[in-house]
Amino acid sequence: MKLRFLIPILTASIAMDTHADTPNQASIVLGGGCFWCLEAVYEEVRGVSAAVSGYAGGHVPSPSYKQVTGGRTGHAEVVEIQYDPQQVSLDTLLDVYFTIHDPTTRDRQGNDVGPQYRSIAFYRNDAEKAAIEAAIARTAQSGEWRGSIVTQVEPLETFWPAEDYHQEYFELNGEQPYCSLVIAPKVAKFRKRFVDLLK
Repeated sequence: MKLRFLIPILTASIAMDTHADTPNQASIVLGGGCFWCLEAVYEEVRGVSAAVSGYAGGHVPSPSYKQVTGGRTGHAEVVEIQYDPQQVSLDTLLDVYFTIHDPTTRDRQGNDVGPQYRSIAFYRNDAEKAAIEAAIARTAQSGEWRGSIVTQVEPLETFWPAEDYHQEYFELNGEQPYCSLVIAPKVAKFRKRFVDLLK
């Protein structure tokens, strides 16, 4: 299970309205285990303006981290990736996603176990859904992972930003054991495989 640290909750979650993409700004919400891991990687991608840790896919409004980690809210830990499609494509962001987390393990990533850690990709329109499904097909054909891909593909209803202390967690807490043992290897894998995408 994820190592937990006694850090006070600084703010309550506030629902983030989904917004229409523009030529210079788009976003996608992805879940693949601990949101600290995905956030740390996408913060380094050229063309990404923000990677916000949060919750999506559940039935409890304004969920807290404690509620989500209890596994009963239906939410997954996710990251909303805000990016400039003129600098980085959605296909590229999805290829990164399917490289840095294991999409073949249901409701878990490594020692992080539970439905909140499931592999899930959210779409807001038919084009995003098609891009996600195409990325799943590419990944299945690539041989990157053994086993069937179990990533869920669902429409995005509400993205709830996580508490402030979860944001930029790896950057601010790199000395924590979870950061050095779990997040750092994923960041290193990204840097090695996608060197041309680094900021």
